[in-house]
Amino acid sequence: MTGAHDQRRQLKNAFHAHQFGWLDIVIWGSALAAWFLFPTYLTLGTYVLIMILFALSLNLAVGYGGIETLGHAAFFGTGSYAAALYALHVSEEPLSGLFVAGAAAGILGLISGIFILRTRGLALVMLTLAIASMLHEFAITAKVITGGDDGLSGYRLSPILGMFRFDLAGKTGYLYCLAVLALAFLYSRVLTNSPFGLTAAGIRENPLRTRLLGIPTARRTVLLYAQSAILAGLAGGLSAQIVRIASVDSLSFVMSGNVLIMSVLGGVNRLYGAFLGATLYVVFSDRAAAIDPYNWLLATGILLILVVRYMPDGLMGFIETRILKSRGEPK
Repeated sequence: MTGAHDQRRQLKNAFHAHQFGWLDIVIWGSALAAWFLFPTYLTLGTYVLIMILFALSLNLAVGYGGIETLGHAAFFGTGSYAAALYALHVSEEPLSGLFVAGAAAGILGLISGIFILRTRGLALVMLTLAIASMLHEFAITAKVITGGDDGLSGYRLSPILGMFRFDLAGKTGYLYCLAVLALAFLYSRVLTNSPFGLTAAGIRENPLRTRLLGIPTARRTVLLYAQSAILAGLAGGLSAQIVRIASVDSLSFVMSGNVLIMSVLGGVNRLYGAFLGATLYVVFSDRAAAIDPYNWLLATGILLILVVRYMPDGLMGFIETRILKSRGEPK
């Protein structure tokens, strides 16, 4: 009885440490206010929301599970193609298509995780990269299924819940992505503060000691990886539904590299790090490319160097540190 009581108390404390507060109000209020204040930038804003969800999925794997990966685009691209194929050949209903996208990516994450998560370090990094590269090559060569270099397009989507039609201004798409992101964030928050999430963090810190405590480390790592893949698949599915094309770029190494940069900028072991990192990277890259279309990557590289040098825990970690110092609390 005492052990069960201690476990409930630890879980309660974990939720209390991550209770909703002013930061939640600021971030979600800003996301909703953008719909009213920047109607001409809703297309860019929708892309930001999709990338936030993608970065959130990577944060679960890397930040909370300690799973080194350079091939997370495999799940994003799988979700993208799954949603597009579903809309082309099965149904134009978007919510069921999004479910198919997440399920397809989750199955890939579960099956691949069983085999590749037996390794660690550089070997794991190379295996994740290999899986993404194979899928990328398959998407190029299997033109009958994927459309090859041209990708999949020409599909339509019915109104969401039969009432909300996708419009050219992107108003419906923005709110649709925001709603999916909100649900994914709530799920991620519950997951990371649950006994499963807390043991995943313990596996990340010391897998040997966690295994000696009788916790099935391999199984829980695979399950966390699969759930991370589901969120990445949802992001890919949203991309295919909003942009109306599933392309081979969604499986590219560049996509995996970009989302990793977003996570590093925001802070890989913080859920809100995905929000800050993805927003900063996408908006900064867009403005830099508008100013200098040929050298904007140089500006992005300088930004990354500065953040890593002076904010090793990312923007979210820097903000948390400043808040603690202002309160006179230890880091």
